[in-house]
Formats: sequence, structure tokens, C-alpha cells
Amino acid sequence: MDAQNADKNTDELAVYRVTPLKINDLVNTKLDVSFDYGKRYLYGKEWLTLKPHFYETDALTLDAKGMDFKEIAIMVGKEKIPLKYTYDTEQLFITLNRKYKNTEKYTIYIDYTAKPNELKVKGSEAITDAKGLYFINPDGKEDKPVQIWTQGETEASSAWFPTIDKPNQKTTSEISMTVEAKYTTLSNGKLITQKANKKGTRTDTWKMDMPHSPYLFMMAVGDFKIFKESYNGKEVSYYLEPKYAPYAKQIFGKTPDMMNFYSKMLGVEYPWVKYAQIVARDYVSGAMENTSATLHGEYVQKTERELLDENGESTIAHELFHQWFGDYVTAESWSNLTMNESFATFGEVLWHGHDAGQDAEDRSRYEKLQNYLHSSKNGMSPVLSRFHYKERDDMFDNISYSKGSIILYALKNQMGDAAFFKSLNHYLTTNAFKNGETHQLRLAMEDVTGKDWSPYFNQWYYQKGNPILEIQYGYANGQATIAVKQTQDSSVQTFSLPLKVDFYVNGTKIRKDILIEKREQNFSFDVPAKPDFIDMDPDKILVGQIIDSKKVADYLYQYKNAPSYYNRMEAIKFAIKDKSHDAQLILLAGLGDQQDDLRKLSIKGVDLGDSQIKEAALKSVLNIAKKDKNTTARAVAIMKLAATGDIIYKELMQESIKNQSYNVIAAGICGLTKLAPDETDKALITLDEDTKKHITPLIKKISSVK
Repeated sequence: MDAQNADKNTDELAVYRVTPLKINDLVNTKLDVSFDYGKRYLYGKEWLTLKPHFYETDALTLDAKGMDFKEIAIMVGKEKIPLKYTYDTEQLFITLNRKYKNTEKYTIYIDYTAKPNELKVKGSEAITDAKGLYFINPDGKEDKPVQIWTQGETEASSAWFPTIDKPNQKTTSEISMTVEAKYTTLSNGKLITQKANKKGTRTDTWKMDMPHSPYLFMMAVGDFKIFKESYNGKEVSYYLEPKYAPYAKQIFGKTPDMMNFYSKMLGVEYPWVKYAQIVARDYVSGAMENTSATLHGEYVQKTERELLDENGESTIAHELFHQWFGDYVTAESWSNLTMNESFATFGEVLWHGHDAGQDAEDRSRYEKLQNYLHSSKNGMSPVLSRFHYKERDDMFDNISYSKGSIILYALKNQMGDAAFFKSLNHYLTTNAFKNGETHQLRLAMEDVTGKDWSPYFNQWYYQKGNPILEIQYGYANGQATIAVKQTQDSSVQTFSLPLKVDFYVNGTKIRKDILIEKREQNFSFDVPAKPDFIDMDPDKILVGQIIDSKKVADYLYQYKNAPSYYNRMEAIKFAIKDKSHDAQLILLAGLGDQQDDLRKLSIKGVDLGDSQIKEAALKSVLNIAKKDKNTTARAVAIMKLAATGDIIYKELMQESIKNQSYNVIAAGICGLTKLAPDETDKALITLDEDTKKHITPLIKKISSVK
């Protein structure tokens, strides 16, 4: 959803999205299901245990989409007493046999058929379909595996079992699946029994003893190979198609390290009995953090050669962090989705820092900032905690994910790591196996720090937009001056921004604190001499934009002397646009940058027509083309050299075609087409069918880039 539509939904929609009313509470969900592949049906028997939330009641409303019901009864001992009910194809309205108090539990029995393929439902940009239960190639006629899997978020679990399909409900679960004996199953919790049946079927029973929300229920059935390892005595497993099973450790192998990192950082051990990850075909979203059993789209599943070019590590980290923020403590409503998705995205950022260092963390954070800013216009964007929206799936956007994650990072910076992570621990332990919202996070932070954090939350969670700061720097009579204007749209709030400023003076860095809290504000500081460079917000925690009047010399100094990832990226982006000789010096330095994306940008931007730059640039680009660890950077370098038209690089193209990386091979083919087109067909003949299949779309992509 783009920013304009998001603002329209926020400002013009009159409906306030209240947290769902709790009349009855789910306690336990027991399911016994089997599948009809031909009809794409699920046959289910359900024993649903509930209790009134507070007030006594003789009525129960369940979400149940497009089902047929054979029997609905209440269990009295072992006896089933039929109940009266009505059904409107979306909800089941049941009259209980008497009034129940909130001290009493009762169990409903339902014999039903779920028919997901007959549902008339629509998806969204984030989750492209909402029929809950998916039969993949059920007739076995397509060139893909036969699979069954489920997708519950947002409220699609009720397409395959009757429930109260709201995130503020929590229930333990037991799911028995009767499947063909040749298939493997996966669900939440622990596999407690496997029973062989007649006619070549088997019944697997999975049990989850700790409560979780219905949208986090999952099932998967298919021909999967399981790779097992462990973390802290708990099983960690990866379910893959047989073709990809040999690469399970390469795909998912960092998972135990991630679990250890997150557990120690949060002070809460991984809370579930096991952690499984499974890859499904034709999945309707990126991945889903089902409790103890994450489901990934097929793009995560790769061979050793494919992994040379790309991996799904960010997604793996994101979904794992959800096991705490989203599963252990769940957003009370979709309006509070930030308590799930902002945290999972934040968890990605921290993992990259732990695994690959601060620069990698800063790169991830910069990417989230750019994702968010692309969704905003003149500083306008929706509120993070949104109680007005058109469709609940609209919440799955760059506000809930990217903006929320960098707001958390900025809060960590202000609060200090020790206080911040102790606050997260307090929030998690206080609300364990329950639900949370932003106010509870704020109160946990206030309890830990003794400080009122309402101003921060009011500004970033409950008001829209972001600041845009226009800055002018000056120096006179021993004083450095900074003039700041907040130029975001007038309908957006005036922000209060505690920031730092670094003054680089005679080789020394002097740090000062400032508080920006007006639309226009001036600051002055005594400094020993005119600063060589001024770095506004050196920690780069501003959730917004800075527009200043730096020149090419400033950016060159910035790249070399204040080399945070953010500063290096901004210097390179400036240099690409500026195109002057001094700007080329920035790009020349960027060819040796530690981050592959900055090397790639520098390769694309460097001007080989600059005679003073050309020799050094070609040497660096050639080195990248031959040896870079990142195959995309190598491919970009190969194409840069091919674009020179110099036949001297023909041998490089021929060698590239012998590489294992599809990226490098595709670039070699494209490069050979430019330098020696008559030899391209001969080179293609030497490639096997697998390689041709993979490089064809890459060649098309490379060829379309001008």
C-alpha cells in the first residue's frame, strides 16, 4: 500500500478498530482431521474447550468460513448433547445448553467439512490469498510436489477449523492428522504419537501445551526430508524437498546461533518445545512465524550453487524473533501490529550486527529507513499504532515493518542498551503467553528506567509522519553555527529530536548534544578552529531526512574520516550524481568498500572516461570481477569491463562462463555478447541444462539494464 492510500485510510475512515470483545475465552483446541485431495476438502472433528471471559453466558459465536456441519454438540462427560445453532457461512452462532460462569469450562464437539477452494475470499499485497488451507498439486498432474499447508494470518485459520479467530485469544492445541503413510507432517508443538492405520495411512498427533493464538496454528503435509540439530536440548529441524535436503545446513544452519543470541539478549530462553522451519510451494506470502513451526516460501530453498548468489538469512532471523514478539507475547489487535512486525524487523537488524559486525547492522538499518521513506511524501505517513484502517491486511506495510524497527532502534540509542533490553525482558515476562500493546511496552520501560516515555510514544507511535531537517552550517569568530528548519508538511507535527553533532576540528572529533524542538532553531558552539567537517546525527538514529548543503569536498572527507555505513552510502550516492573529478575520487575509494552494495554502486557510477581515474579504477574493477566474494558485485564488475568494448577482457568473459555462480556466468555471457558476439552461441552450447535454466532470466535482467 502506498503512502497516499495509507493516509486516506487513516484520515477519512470513520471506523475505530476496537480490540475484539471477549465474551468467551478459548482454553484448548483438539482437532482430528483428514484430507480429500480430489475434492480439496478437510474432514474435521473438533473438541473446543472454552470458558466465559467474565460475564456468564449461554451463547457462543465462532468464526467458521464456508463449512458444512454434520454435528454440533456439547460434551457432558462422554455424552454428546446436540445444540441449536445458526450459520451465515462466516460465523457459527451456538446456543449452549445452559448459562456458564467464568469459573466453568465447557467443551463443544463439532463434526465439520472445510471447503477452502470454494471460499470467495480476497488477499492483499502482503498476503495474496486468505483461504487458510492450500492443496498444492493434489491430483499429481503438475511438475511440483503434492503438498498441503495452512496460512492463518490474519484471520484465515477459521477457514479450516471453527475458532474465535482473533489475535487476543490464546489456546493450547492438539492436532491429529491422518495422511498417506508416505508423507511427512508438521504442526505446532511436539509430535507425541504416530499410529499406523489400515489402507496405507498414518495418524500423527502434535501437541502444544502452551497457549498461542489461532492465527499461529499450522499444518503441513508432503514429501519432506528432515534435517535435525538442537539448541539448548530442544530439537531444531528443517523440512525440505528431497532435492534440497543436502543443503539444509547451508540454508538454515545459523538458526541455533540465532536462538542463542536472541535468548541471551532478551533474557528469555526460546520458549517453545521445538523449532522447525519448513519450505512450501506456491506460498501466499514471504514466510509465517507459526508457533514453533515457521513456514517459508520456496525462494528460501536453494541448492549449493544458488546459495552462492543469494540466501534467506534476513527472513530466517525475522521469523525466529517473532517466536518472542508475536507468538510468546502477541499483539492484542491488528491495530497494534507494530508489537509483532516492528520487533521482528528490529530483530533482523540486530542479528546482522551480531553476525557480521556494526557496519552490517547499520546497513540493515539504513535499508529499513529507505524502505520507509519511499512510502512517505513530504514527511507524511500513517500512524504506527493505527486504530483506523480499511482492511486489517493494510497494516502489513512499511510503517509496521521498517519505520517501527528504526523507531525501536532510536529508542534503544536514547535509553541505552542495558535499560532497553531489561525493558524488553520486563515486557515479555510480564505478558508471557498473553497479549500486548504499545502502552504495555511503554509502562515496562518506565518501570525499568523511572522515566516517563509518553512523549516518545506520543510522537512516534500515535502521531503520523517524520521530520525533514534542512540544515545550514556556518563558522565565525570561534563559533560553529547550525541553523535547522523542520520542513515536513505543515499537517505533520513539529518533532522533538534529541540528537548529537560531531565537529571534526584539526584531526579531533568533538561531540555535542542538541535538542531540536521548533520549526526553526539556531545553535552555536565554541570550537578551537573552523571545523573540517560537521556530522549531524553521527549515530544515524533520526527516523527522517536531513537535507544539507554539503559540497563534494565535504562528502570526500565524510567518506574517509567519518565512515559510518550511512555516511559512506550518502557520499557515494552524491558522487554518482555529481560526476566531477573529485566525486570520482569518492567512487574510486568506494570500489574497495567492505560492503558489497557500496562496491556495486561505485562500479556503476565510476567514470572510466576520466583519464586520471581510469587506470586505478580498472585495476580495482578487474580485481572485483575476478575475486570478489559477492557474486552480484562480480557480475556488475564484469559488465562494467565489457562495456568498455576492449577486447582484452574477452578472456575474462570466457573464464566467467566456467564459474559456478549463475550471476557470474550470466554476466560472462552478456559480456561476451558485447565483445565477441560470434562466440556467444559456442559458449552457450558448453553449458548444462540446469545452468541455462538459471541464467536465462538473469541474462534478460542484465540486458535490460542501461
